[in-house]
Amino acid sequence: QVQLVESGGGLVQPGGSLRLSCAASGGSISVFSAMGWSRQAPGKQPEWVADIGSGGETNYPDSAKGRFTISRDNAKNTVCLQMNSLKPEDTAVYYCYAQRGPLGRTWGQGTQVTVSS
Repeated sequence: QVQLVESGGGLVQPGGSLRLSCAASGGSISVFSAMGWSRQAPGKQPEWVADIGSGGETNYPDSAKGRFTISRDNAKNTVCLQMNSLKPEDTAVYYCYAQRGPLGRTWGQGTQVTVSS
């Protein structure tokens, strides 16, 4: 069973950048149909942020387009999320996931991102 561990969260000022990493162990991320990131702010529903397919194709919601970039390195078994031009509304716990096709997702434990002056 693959395990995912996120890192790179923290406190950043509005307009700043952060790079989140998701390290996989116990299996290769190359076997998953997609890898992605979601987030959840206090009192709000989870929100999908980005995903990347096994072929490298990427998808983003409108809230992330032009600001966030997802990437994967199968050799290092990691997925990263580069976040630029951060806004206070980006404050949330960010979770990495591995999409097991129709069988569901494996999730990491999350990393806190706080955007505040």
